Amino acid sequence: MPIPKRCSRRAKALRVAACAGIVLLPGCKERGSSGSDSAPRSGRLKVTCTIGMLADAVENIGKEHVEVTALMGPGVDPHLYKASAGDNARLAGADLVIYNGLLLEGKMTDLFVTLAHHKPVAAATRGIDPSMLLEPPAFAGHYDPHVWFDVSLWMQVVEVIRDALTEHDGGHADDYEISARAYLAELQRLHEWCGARAAELPAERRVLITSHDAYNYFGRAYGFEVIGVQGVSTEEQATAKAIVDLSNMIRERRVKAIFTESSVSPKAIHSVIENCKGAGWNVREGGQLFSDAMDERGKPAGNYIGMVRHNVNTIVNALR
Repeated sequence: MPIPKRCSRRAKALRVAACAGIVLLPGCKERGSSGSDSAPRSGRLKVTCTIGMLADAVENIGKEHVEVTALMGPGVDPHLYKASAGDNARLAGADLVIYNGLLLEGKMTDLFVTLAHHKPVAAATRGIDPSMLLEPPAFAGHYDPHVWFDVSLWMQVVEVIRDALTEHDGGHADDYEISARAYLAELQRLHEWCGARAAELPAERRVLITSHDAYNYFGRAYGFEVIGVQGVSTEEQATAKAIVDLSNMIRERRVKAIFTESSVSPKAIHSVIENCKGAGWNVREGGQLFSDAMDERGKPAGNYIGMVRHNVNTIVNALR
């Protein structure tokens, strides 16, 4: 996505609020308030999400009360994604639209702002305390949107989704609360498991090098130094100098493995591997990680918990 010039604090706050959809739920009621939304619906709540991780969370909370559509499937890069005519129809037909925000869906941001004038639209990251968000230098004035890599932050996203479902289908509020509580307990166990698996690696081996810089939240949460060959946005291209410099660092620190991603071209990673080989150090491709998209539905990494487990096991096994 295009990186704007650094802006003032006030301008930054206004832009983040507008682009992240912090207040894009027109006509919403507080949880537990009375009104037409508390009456039982005649059919399932139609929810359209951008990325698969959000759709998975909606399904875990809404269960039989929701009909969920994800616009972006396996291998799709949300940074570069443009809505198709079919997507516009799915968005128009939804009772509720949920997107990540924080400019993850950079080319669709204006569309969400427009939709919010006609139907409920929620940015799932709006409930995260800004002090917990990372602001990489390359994103001058904006936050890193890849919050799902810290499971504890994703738990806050789940709470926003629970509240959004309740606000627009109050007749099933109790069911949403019960399902969310159970799912949050699963995520808490997952968060603890991630920390335990990471701790199996000595600190000096916790160097995670991937195609693009999507794993900063993962690194902070679980103690990894994170380096992306292409920077934060997948629109950025790795320069020849960056590849040579990274290859030298890998050789000097004797990093064992580096990783490709399912939604990003492996070209830059393969170039680094070849440069390392030419310099006398055989770093290997440690496996493919899922970053901006999950695997196909029904596969082990085709849901959020499975995706996180796959990534952590792949990283720890390769670096160990």
